[in-house]
Amino acid sequence: MAATAAIIFFLSAMAISVRAAVVEHTFVVSQVKMTHLCKETLVTVVNGQLPGPAIEVTEGDSVAVLLVNNSPYNITIHWHGVKQWLNCWADGVPMVTQRPILPNHNFTYRFNVVGQEGTLWWHAHVPFLRATLHGALIIRPRHGAISYPFPNPDMEVPIIIGDWWQLDLPQVDRSMKNGSFDYYASGSTINGKLGDLFNCSGVPEVGYVLDVVPGKTYLLRVINAGLFAEFYLKIAGHNFTVVAADANYVSPYTTDVIAIAPGETVDALVVANATPGSYYMVALPNQAPRPDTQTPEFTTRGMVQYRVNHSSITNGAAALRSRRGAKEDENDEGPSDDVALAPQMPDKHDTVTSFYFHSNLTSLHHLTVPQQVDENLFLVLGLGSICRNGQQSCKRGGNLNESIVVATMNSVSYQHPTKMPLLEAQYYHTGVLLDAMQELPDGPSRAFNFTDKAFIPFGPKEIPLEPSSKATVVRRFRQGAVVDMVFQSTALLQGDSNPMHLHGHNIFLLAQGLGNYNAAKDVARYNLVNPPVKNTVLVPNLGWAAVRFVANNPGVWFMHCHYEFHLSMGMAAVFIVDDSTTADTSLPPPPADFPTCCANDHNLLQMN
Repeated sequence: MAATAAIIFFLSAMAISVRAAVVEHTFVVSQVKMTHLCKETLVTVVNGQLPGPAIEVTEGDSVAVLLVNNSPYNITIHWHGVKQWLNCWADGVPMVTQRPILPNHNFTYRFNVVGQEGTLWWHAHVPFLRATLHGALIIRPRHGAISYPFPNPDMEVPIIIGDWWQLDLPQVDRSMKNGSFDYYASGSTINGKLGDLFNCSGVPEVGYVLDVVPGKTYLLRVINAGLFAEFYLKIAGHNFTVVAADANYVSPYTTDVIAIAPGETVDALVVANATPGSYYMVALPNQAPRPDTQTPEFTTRGMVQYRVNHSSITNGAAALRSRRGAKEDENDEGPSDDVALAPQMPDKHDTVTSFYFHSNLTSLHHLTVPQQVDENLFLVLGLGSICRNGQQSCKRGGNLNESIVVATMNSVSYQHPTKMPLLEAQYYHTGVLLDAMQELPDGPSRAFNFTDKAFIPFGPKEIPLEPSSKATVVRRFRQGAVVDMVFQSTALLQGDSNPMHLHGHNIFLLAQGLGNYNAAKDVARYNLVNPPVKNTVLVPNLGWAAVRFVANNPGVWFMHCHYEFHLSMGMAAVFIVDDSTTADTSLPPPPADFPTCCANDHNLLQMN
């Protein structure tokens, strides 16, 4: 009997070890010329493609990505949403977790994918270059698609919403840091294609086309890789069944619209149950209404196109096909010549649809949410200003000759260190750098009516609230601390929502609301049974979101807004999670090939 049990255990261990694999990729970062909208643009991409290659793994696999930097820029890659358990060294944030990879240098990222299933993504974590350096990271269940907690799809299709820029992206970052904000994308894309709402001298741009077979079910893995906008996604004549968000399963619900902010992912089933024909897939960016500043935002669209007598369906990244790039089967009967149907989209100023979409998310299963909270943070998100050239006083209220507009949390705007990454300083106990850091305040320095729209335009009412500071702002947590954070969006010089992303941890989204947070009544609304588990939480326009997380992953973790202009302007902080006394609560040493740099590199954050 004992021998039989041993054999069964041995065979089971062998089966598990066979399933686990090392998934290897080589990412060559280089610049290529691409032509859209009648203009040739030099674009920084991975392996010559946009979007970049998808990484497809099975839960339990290890990943090794050799990054070869043939670009003129310093580069890091962040594996967005991967927990990096005891592996903060691979998180890929310049001057937070690592020194950037210099031009003509290589580095191999190695990490394990354990305890996660669903859609994540990877992207550059250097200013603005994630617009063109990004791709899907798909984690399938260890026991195959049969273990999905929803009907088994016939095909899985990444849908990456992004931007098309015709500008020098590093220069855009430098300009924004200096207080100049008149820089915008030239268009929006689905899977790298602009679509027929854009043209060059009257010739429509090629759009993304998803060929579907009547009666089949498609799992759309939707990613918002855009820099500036939340998008609404609809397919005419079809509904979505949302089944996951940020690689966490949610209670399925049916909707005709997906709202997705930068950094978020949404998995949704679509059944090809409409009359065979062509149906537009439309991605529309929303923005706050006036008196907020109105900026150019571009709707894009692709096509869902029915095919009949389709002989087979393939799975995975091969689904990223365009109508003009795919060879048609001789036995396929094309769609009808009828005009494609277009969906009725929300108004671009409709932010309530987004609020209700995100409010509908609940975890598929009941969760063990920690009840005892150790620390509370109230983080006020907005804009402010600092004086130029280190002056102690200056004219504000839009006087850009004397002041620079910055993005803040509790009136502090983040700046990276320039000599040594914070993780190295923490691990090696480099006191000089650690002493120079400033603690993230528990709350704002003064209370005010956070959502008063009179604060949006420059003027005498908002000027007293503008003064801000610039610092390497951090917050230290003991190992295992349970932390509650309330993010409060404000009307300070803007009324934007704020997609807040925490590295290295999942967070429980307990509640969200419009207007000012009121603990006396809003705590009673907390969902402590089945809150959605997220890595990026959209704080509503002129509203708030309450989250809880357990600081149990030792290391130095970035927390920031995923709007690129907010990040560039400083809406960020660093969370340091201390080691404890055991191996599974302490950060291991860095890998032997971890990037180091000579002491005479005066500023590693320079883009060129």
